[in-house]
Amino acid sequence: MADTVLYMEELAAGLCRAGQTLSTAESCTGGLLGGSLTDMPGSSAYYLGGVVSYANELKCALLGVRAESIRLYGAVSEVVAKEMAAGARRVTGSDWSLSVTGVAGPGAAENKPAGLVWIGMAGPGLLWAGEFRFSGGRREVRRQAAEKAIFLLAEKLRPAIL
Repeated sequence: MADTVLYMEELAAGLCRAGQTLSTAESCTGGLLGGSLTDMPGSSAYYLGGVVSYANELKCALLGVRAESIRLYGAVSEVVAKEMAAGARRVTGSDWSLSVTGVAGPGAAENKPAGLVWIGMAGPGLLWAGEFRFSGGRREVRRQAAEKAIFLLAEKLRPAIL
């Protein structure tokens, strides 16, 4: 947890220095990522907000995820994570966005195991998603996913603005 706080502080300072903003699109984390970001004092200077789109219909309606992407690849996929991140950036007008879609558990979903999470990132000239496997119960998977998303963005932005 201490490392996560350091990454959040570094991310917040860098975004503020660069005058850039961040948004989120969450499914399996259910707002935990946005909540973690707003735990930082002064987060309103860079965090615009997020969309918690737990239902596939909301992924499509609010974020512009293509129904065909969900049908072909499933909601827990690289394609959907990218579309969620791009959608959050487009809807909020943020410079950067993070997305999280996965299976928190305890059981498998869409024939995908508990702990499988895709984290997406969108920004100027960037649209990326990575696959991660987290262990533990539902709460642990959600926490690890939110922390990993923060870490990934801080690492990505370090050379440019941090």
